[in-house]
Amino acid sequence: MNLRNLSVALILLFGACAKDDGSRIPDVYVNYSIPANDPSISALNTPGGAVLVNGHGVAGLIIYNASGKGLVAYDRCSSVNPEKKCAVTLDDPSLTVTDPCSGAKFSLFDGTPVKAPAVRSLKQYQVIKTSLFVQVIN
Repeated sequence: MNLRNLSVALILLFGACAKDDGSRIPDVYVNYSIPANDPSISALNTPGGAVLVNGHGVAGLIIYNASGKGLVAYDRCSSVNPEKKCAVTLDDPSLTVTDPCSGAKFSLFDGTPVKAPAVRSLKQYQVIKTSLFVQVIN
């Protein structure tokens, strides 16, 4: 490979590496587990039911019974200016959540933005549900 081709390859390689601009919700370790019969999560027994969990993820967790999809979990950290760690709050009825800092709204069914200025979905975590426990992990 000659010098010209090497130079072009290096420019393309380094130009393609995007710097993290802080606009994504950070990756953090999550391993939250609770007994399935715990009264604090009884809302999850009903389709459309949701619970908020503090102290896990970036800004807490939302676990939601998405009807035909089963349980889904999201980080409460809004994807709008995630460096602020603004925790979304449940709307009534609990079909959406709102970022109190920006006014953005997100669907609880799939985490997608439903009102500007949000353009990115909420960070989703894996949920394992058995007859004994509900566990949220990443």
